[in-house]
Amino acid sequence: VQLQASGGGSVRTGESLRLSCAASGLFFGSNFMGWFRQAPGKQREFVAAIRRNDNTRYADPVKGRFTISRDNAKNTVYLQMNSLKPEDTAVYYCAAAPIRQIYATIPIEEYQYNAWGQGTLVTVSS
Repeated sequence: VQLQASGGGSVRTGESLRLSCAASGLFFGSNFMGWFRQAPGKQREFVAAIRRNDNTRYADPVKGRFTISRDNAKNTVYLQMNSLKPEDTAVYYCAAAPIRQIYATIPIEEYQYNAWGQGTLVTVSS
């Protein structure tokens, strides 16, 4: 399994970025896809995740600003980040978690994900 994240960069407060994560070596449609982030000196935390369709889940700090989406034909998941704040500065990781039950809750814990990308750095300056 390989997850390749891209799209990070340096922006100013209020600007936008779009992260992408291309997946290979897995049945993409059979996995939840998620984004996590790790700020300097902090633990990695959940950001957003999406089921096979448009069912999504977000962490409270990013609700209303970030949007996760996926293109199952391209095996790619996206994270559109708007109205960025300095506290959004972090390395962003994409991750995959197998959908084991048809009505399973979208996972938000690291241990529930079994494949991880290498991370892409997002820096937001004031």
